[in-house]
Amino acid sequence: MSAQKPTIVLVHGAFADSSSWNGVVERLQSHGYPVVAASNPLRGLTADSAYVRQLLESIDGPVVLAGHSYGGSVISNAATGLDHVKALVFVAAFLPDEGESAVDLSGEFPGSTLGETLRPVPVTLPDGSRAADLYIEKSRFHQQFAADVPEETAAVMAVTQRPVADAALAEGASAPAWKSIPSWVLVASEDRNIPAQAQTYMAERAKATVVRVTASHAVSVSHPGEVARLINEAAQATG
Repeated sequence: MSAQKPTIVLVHGAFADSSSWNGVVERLQSHGYPVVAASNPLRGLTADSAYVRQLLESIDGPVVLAGHSYGGSVISNAATGLDHVKALVFVAAFLPDEGESAVDLSGEFPGSTLGETLRPVPVTLPDGSRAADLYIEKSRFHQQFAADVPEETAAVMAVTQRPVADAALAEGASAPAWKSIPSWVLVASEDRNIPAQAQTYMAERAKATVVRVTASHAVSVSHPGEVARLINEAAQATG
């Protein structure tokens, strides 16, 4: 009998939803992997991580956990101390150290133009406190988030984007799982959200296995084959 294939858990980031993984899911399923595309709440790093952690705890057997963008912060928080999570894959993502936020890391290196494209919408949270949901302006979504995605596809992505609470991007991370779990990183060289220089810095700091793809931030949509290939590599290396 062959060894059990790990379950691949995919966690999207801000301004996206689980459908951003569709092309990756199709390829992983064709190789026999069980796959779960989690719905990231995008409300706050601690809360989002706790949500994903409960999902991970419900899965029997080994897991390879992948996160895109802010989803990288979430998977690093969520996986700490979970022995059945065998590998982390960061796709154009944040790998924060303890106390670091997405805002901190994206501002450490030049190149991000995200801030100037954001539209805040005031919201009231369940506890009665006030916050702001952040959207990328629809007219700027294609060039900012998904420049190498066909215009028609990017237009749909702009309409269906999930907003992220501003506090989530500013919240500091807890003890990172990448310090104890083998990690793989895909650097998107044409990323306008998280500069490639920042992605490379975080990958090197984590002593991760790195691949570089000429792609926008929406690399899971524009290059699903490369993303699936890296996840498969991580799964085989830790199986």
